[in-house]
Amino acid sequence: MANRRSQNSRRKFIHQVSRGIMGATLVPELLRANSNVARVEWLNRIEKYAANDQVQVALIGAGGMGNADADTCKTVPGVKIIAACDLYDGRLESAKKKFGNNIFVTKDYKEILARKDIDAVIIGTPDHWHKDISVDAMNSGKAVYCEKPMVHDITEGPAVIAAQNKNKSVFQVGSQGMSSLGNEKARQLYESGAIGQLNYAEGFWARNSPGGAWQYEIPADASEKTVDWKKFLKNNPDHGFDPKRFFRWRCYRDYGTGVSGDLFVHLFSSLHFIVSSVGPDKVMATGGLRYWKDGREVPDILLGMFDYAASDKHPAFNLSLRVNFVDGTADNTYLRLVGNEGSMIVEWDKVTLTKNKSYPPNANDYPAAANHPDPFAYDRKIMVEPDAVVFKAEEGYKGAHFDHHYNWIHAVRGGKTVMEDAVFGYRAAAPALLCNDSYFQGKTIYWDPQKLELKTIK
Repeated sequence: MANRRSQNSRRKFIHQVSRGIMGATLVPELLRANSNVARVEWLNRIEKYAANDQVQVALIGAGGMGNADADTCKTVPGVKIIAACDLYDGRLESAKKKFGNNIFVTKDYKEILARKDIDAVIIGTPDHWHKDISVDAMNSGKAVYCEKPMVHDITEGPAVIAAQNKNKSVFQVGSQGMSSLGNEKARQLYESGAIGQLNYAEGFWARNSPGGAWQYEIPADASEKTVDWKKFLKNNPDHGFDPKRFFRWRCYRDYGTGVSGDLFVHLFSSLHFIVSSVGPDKVMATGGLRYWKDGREVPDILLGMFDYAASDKHPAFNLSLRVNFVDGTADNTYLRLVGNEGSMIVEWDKVTLTKNKSYPPNANDYPAAANHPDPFAYDRKIMVEPDAVVFKAEEGYKGAHFDHHYNWIHAVRGGKTVMEDAVFGYRAAAPALLCNDSYFQGKTIYWDPQKLELKTIK
């Protein structure tokens, strides 16, 4: 900033926005502005100040997804990455090379939260740290972008929701498809009745590469000297330093949430957004560890079945989700919604709408036509609607990942609310986590998506 006064103003403004104080101090000014001119002047003043200010962001968890988030976020105008936290020395060194030697680096995320020059944090840590860091960050007055799933265990959701409500924080879960053009178009088509009555939905995610199946590279210098192993464990059992557990944490139940928490949660988020659902009330799962027998504790094939009760937004319908980490053909993913009049396949930059063929009534079905047959009639063909219509994003679209970070930063600046807050994030995470519970416990699980609690069926 130009001087210390403007820097202090920037910090105060961003701090107020992240804690929701704008709603208490600035909105009444808008309400008091009785004329349209006053409203426009007020909005222009706030927008001009916010748009020219810099949002200073810290990355907590500088692994693959965390770096992808930071790389995208820093391309949003007015954003600067000024700090990074990770438990492996090599990642902190890489962060300095990427974001500048002058950035602050640490292995203790609480040092990040204590800094007054940091406005917002990206949480890209293993899943078992999501809840604690999110809650601590919001209590510290920071805006938060937390990677999905929002929590590691079904019991952790209420704490994140409570922290957001208490602090009025800008908190967004990182299911980037939520901000995509594909989701927006699918929701528009669904609400217009394009597929008729929804009765079934399905999602599929396949991967065929070692990296895609979480066989992440392990650095040659990985050791207890370069990794804070004790802090990584949190309150989980100490198996002795194991670089596979640290760098391939998704494979282990103590730290990750399996294919359901990694991938199903994306499909839940998109589906719930498109049809305005709060989630399923019945969860069943099966699967197995078929190929990647590398010490992992979670299945590489998972099939989930979910019942959605009728609501004022959608009829009762069924959902099936599949993940296959053993696919020898090609990487593939889709979400498909099926109605009585058609279906649509939803991707983040494309929607394919397929309609049932419809024909006009046959004239011979009417008595009048039967009583007065036309001897010269013939089977004249009709103009048939296309089997499928494909909606594609305009060339130059920056993609869902950029849009999701743009929307988060816009909310930090005092703009519209985030696309996926703590309540929505919990409603997407819960069925994914319960899918794991169903698989490991070998039973059907019942969930109340309105009250956000388990149900006991007698």
